[in-house]
Amino acid sequence: MKLDRLLAITMLLLSQSRLNAADLAKRFEVSLRTIYRDMEAINQAGIPIVSYTGAEGGYELMPGYRIEKQMLSMEEFGSIIAALRGMRSAANVEEIDGLMDRIAALMGKHPDSLQDNPLDLDFGVTPNDRQRMTPLHEAIRERHVVLFGYLDSQGRETERTVEPMGLFLKGSVWYLYGYCLLRSGLRVFRLSRILSLESLERTFVRRPYSLKDVERGFLEGVDFRRLEAVLRFAPAARTRVRDEFGYVDIADLEDGSSRITAGFASLDRAMYTVLSYGSLAEVEQPPELISRIQEELARLGALYAGKTN
Repeated sequence: MKLDRLLAITMLLLSQSRLNAADLAKRFEVSLRTIYRDMEAINQAGIPIVSYTGAEGGYELMPGYRIEKQMLSMEEFGSIIAALRGMRSAANVEEIDGLMDRIAALMGKHPDSLQDNPLDLDFGVTPNDRQRMTPLHEAIRERHVVLFGYLDSQGRETERTVEPMGLFLKGSVWYLYGYCLLRSGLRVFRLSRILSLESLERTFVRRPYSLKDVERGFLEGVDFRRLEAVLRFAPAARTRVRDEFGYVDIADLEDGSSRITAGFASLDRAMYTVLSYGSLAEVEQPPELISRIQEELARLGALYAGKTN
């Protein structure tokens, strides 16, 4: 198509110093006259092209046009490239390579020339998540309904038929959001909890939801003020506490221990978090959390009673 060819020629002009008309005609399998008309059309569209005659002649952009048309700095373009590299490492999406090439064309550089960019993003994906991302991305792009088994936080499995709308990363966890036909509403699914996955022939018309609606659902569905706990950690846990509770004030005590006041979405969530630290964590408040941990420890004691050699 002519429009595709004009866009391709424009990208080449942005990324190369000079283009030869005969080479372009051969590349796009058209006549020289067609290339001449294409150059005129690009020029009339507001992109200034200069032509040079002679053995070394050809077409190139007017000097300074590339830089003048940039709305971002080279450092900002480099940050975009770094983010795209991170996304490419997470998902095998061919469009990302093409997007990186187009951005590089605007910069007049190749993406690999920015390896020394100080910003490096790695959106690490587990093998299970990676297996889900490619078919889900295809289903989102082609508007195909998906069918999958899903585990909830209690280990219960349900079968979901979903109109997939997007994938997003929150913290270190990848999620799918879409319209769940079982629940008749917008829902969010952790990729790690998706079991078997099938993309159906059935298509759908995208509903008027966005990531803003997803974020609103997160805030409404998860209230971290439901339980407030005061926790004290031994010195050996200081590093992990700063890694996991960096969003709250951490008080470093004289004996080397740490004290925090943190909010949790539920009593059980607080209990599992504390128990994951073993004897390095102590609950100071509230009493109901202390009682819940004592009950769980009693169950664990009964489970392992008599199992020692």
